[in-house]
Amino acid sequence: MTVDRNSTRKSAPTIKDVAAEANVSVGTASAVLNDRTNVAQATRDHVKAVMDRLGYEPKSAARALRRKFISSIGLIVPDLNNSFFSQVAEGVQRGIAEHDILMNLCLSWAQPTREEYFAQLLRGQRMDGVIYLSGTGLPSASLVELTKTRSVVFVDEVLPGIECPSVLCDNRRGAREVMRCVVDAGHTAIAVVEGPRRLWTSDQRLSGFREALYSGGQDPDKMTFVTGDYSEKSGYQAATELFSGDKSGWPTAVVCANDQMALGVITYCREASISVPHSVSVTGFDDIAETRLMHPALTTVSQPGFEMGRSAAQLLLYLIGVQSEPPNTTNFDTTLRLRKSVSPPTSR
Repeated sequence: MTVDRNSTRKSAPTIKDVAAEANVSVGTASAVLNDRTNVAQATRDHVKAVMDRLGYEPKSAARALRRKFISSIGLIVPDLNNSFFSQVAEGVQRGIAEHDILMNLCLSWAQPTREEYFAQLLRGQRMDGVIYLSGTGLPSASLVELTKTRSVVFVDEVLPGIECPSVLCDNRRGAREVMRCVVDAGHTAIAVVEGPRRLWTSDQRLSGFREALYSGGQDPDKMTFVTGDYSEKSGYQAATELFSGDKSGWPTAVVCANDQMALGVITYCREASISVPHSVSVTGFDDIAETRLMHPALTTVSQPGFEMGRSAAQLLLYLIGVQSEPPNTTNFDTTLRLRKSVSPPTSR
């Protein structure tokens, strides 16, 4: 078989080809590509003209730098066991997908030392921005310094003493609606498993719970409140407290500040042969995937985690000049999801 060598495709030009054609070093050609300032304007114009003439197409990262696009951002989240955080992370990735940007994921495990470490680490990296989901609510010194040198966007939290744009959900409204659902079902012996008191989301949800109790003619100060840390384990531990002692003192409904703690409460009830919802109603907050698959399906409050993450990414890209327009919204509504875990109280 005869091969027509003239018909074979010519390989794409490399940076070495550009340097040779422009009669400059590879280092100079690379400096022009990456918009470094140590190259004379005449040389810069000449090298760019050669790139255009040869049809040189740099790799995506280099192309992003040439167009003054950022190459990477940081995303700090407490963990990925809570699927709400996973939804936010997926939304962030979708929001940056079209801009040649690498997302660096950091898991803080809701530990102050790790949040401090990652804030300090990202401040020293060549990143233009950070999206931050706090699991502690603590404004560390490194985080304060990070906000002075990088664009930072908070998601689902507001930290005291730090002025940063935030993407938020109406936690207070959602908490009012789910508590109203429990009150309207006829419950008066209600226990609340609240989140960490230092977190803005926890404070907002607690305020919403109390407002619904007041509006339903009940005194919140006569209810039982147990503090958790948003983990399933803390919900389980709360249930061991709530369902100890004489049954006459047990709550007929447990309202939890997030779904993970509600899962912990229901796990304990299943092990203790306490029927949900016939003996006790249980509610959550977040609408993570597990709540729709469990039996009974959990009545909860839905937050649009994916949309919040994408909005945070778009806001960050706007702040650093990659996008010309901000996102359509940074404030999202909640939705009450009525399922099977709430029923009227039964006599004991």
